[in-house]
Amino acid sequence: MIEEVIVWGLKPKTVTGDTWYLSQENLKFLRNQKLGFLMGIAKNRKVSVQPGVYNQVQELPIPDNGLVVHLKNFGNVKVFRKTFKNEVERYYVMFLPCREELEYLTRYDFKQMHSIHWGTECYHRAIKQLCGIERFMVRTTDALKTHFFCAIRAFTQLELMRAEQLIENWYELQRNLSLQIAREFILEHLKQKMGLNAY
Repeated sequence: MIEEVIVWGLKPKTVTGDTWYLSQENLKFLRNQKLGFLMGIAKNRKVSVQPGVYNQVQELPIPDNGLVVHLKNFGNVKVFRKTFKNEVERYYVMFLPCREELEYLTRYDFKQMHSIHWGTECYHRAIKQLCGIERFMVRTTDALKTHFFCAIRAFTQLELMRAEQLIENWYELQRNLSLQIAREFILEHLKQKMGLNAY
């Protein structure tokens, strides 16, 4: 997909992805394209601070401004740790094509990039949970394209409604529909029960 985007004439400064995309092949491809990246990294992935000595990422004392480490069979990256609300810690690596600039990456740089990364994660979750992009009952290419288009169009409508402040967030519409349906079901059930008791 990145190759296709580059063919279009776009050259992203940085690419982001979760741990599924942190393969040597992907990272080397991004480096060869002179692209920076922020990727999630598994807590048990081994990296080196001292030549020849490898430790799991979770075992390292990582300062707020990150820690430059050597990722095996790739090269230097900077590791950051983020603690989420439920106190789960996740780890991320950042890379810049200019090796000297890697040292100067700060917590602020990480937060800026992670914010973009998180926005993409939220979009993927919403388009799956609210717009049903994964739930299709068709197999032909044209039907699949139509399904994907409709799911993306549905998400676009949700985002427009949010931007126009018709809804507070993407999930509000689904929640309100669910509450309305549950309310109608309960009222109908009560009517039937009261009708039976009248006899």
